[in-house]
Amino acid sequence: MTGGELIQEEARAWAYLSRVAEPPCADLADLVADVGPIEAADLVRRGDVEDGLLSLTAARREMDCADEDLDLLARCGGRLLTPGCAEWPHLAFGAFHGATGRPRAQTQPPMVLWAIGPERLVDVTERACAVVGTRAASAYGEHVASDFAAGLVERDVAVVSGGAYGIDGVAHRTTLACEGLTAAVLAGGIDVFYPKGHETMLRRIGEQGLLLTEYPPGVRPARHRFLARNRLVAACSGATVVVEAGLRSGAASTAAWAKALGRPVCAVPGPVTSAASAGCHVLLRDGANLVTRAADLVEYVGRMGEFESEPEHPTTPLDVLSDAERRAYEAFPARAARTVDQLAEAAGVPATQLLGPLATLELAGLVTRHQGRWQLARRTGADVR
Repeated sequence: MTGGELIQEEARAWAYLSRVAEPPCADLADLVADVGPIEAADLVRRGDVEDGLLSLTAARREMDCADEDLDLLARCGGRLLTPGCAEWPHLAFGAFHGATGRPRAQTQPPMVLWAIGPERLVDVTERACAVVGTRAASAYGEHVASDFAAGLVERDVAVVSGGAYGIDGVAHRTTLACEGLTAAVLAGGIDVFYPKGHETMLRRIGEQGLLLTEYPPGVRPARHRFLARNRLVAACSGATVVVEAGLRSGAASTAAWAKALGRPVCAVPGPVTSAASAGCHVLLRDGANLVTRAADLVEYVGRMGEFESEPEHPTTPLDVLSDAERRAYEAFPARAARTVDQLAEAAGVPATQLLGPLATLELAGLVTRHQGRWQLARRTGADVR
């Protein structure tokens, strides 16, 4: 068998294995690790496997449409990703081996991935943030998701999400509009655009970013596939931020996977009266990182030692005063003028210790002196106190 034929035979084996058992399948992954994809595919076809794996593959082991699947993938301009290719993110998916709080059957990296798009998965995972949330997003949630996505693009961070209505869709569309990098992880076949209303958006992601799925062509989304998909959204990202989420939601599932994989979980607070933010508040109560702007996420997805600068805080002329100067300033009544002795009595310090601070306050334009009496300078706007 020539090298080209071997590569094609391996591709057919991977395509067959991708369909023969519902992912993630630990028993099938173990078999492939032991004997390689070509022999594993042959053993499964013949039913020459252990009883556990035989049961998991019995319904589909005679369903071999690898050639058709690969032809469709080629027509879509896609490619098959396997652990042996340069695009495979071994570092990102290595987190599955240390996942906590989940059964081993669930904590499996993908065995093979179907992908469409010009971006390489290994490059996406190097600097990415998952932006997820409820499908029934409020105007507040959509605004925050859009602001986060635009801010992440500005900081060269890829936006990863699930392509759903609501927060997911806002994050993807904003990233595309800002000419940033976005990846959508699907819960069905690479040719199955779900939800249907997002077909145009998903096609654009496939043209400009990356579409990704564990499922072979033609597979329809289902509840258990969305839950399995969520682990990949978390695994492909350096951190996960939940913008809005109900108490029971796919976004909360993605956050739980991020936590199990040892990735930072962030959440956005919302109105306490909003059911759409109830899940976020639970996450915050349970230890999620509170974030209110895209810049907050840099410390979680940025490179080692990369920190965002401190946000600007409102300032007043009083911020630069020493303790003695502030004490002198606070001894003044709101309108009346006072002598130095009266101010010293109000401040509780000797009059001789008040002269220096009063001079500083006068130079700063905070107080005025007239005929031996002192008073606060008239100021426009709010009281600086």
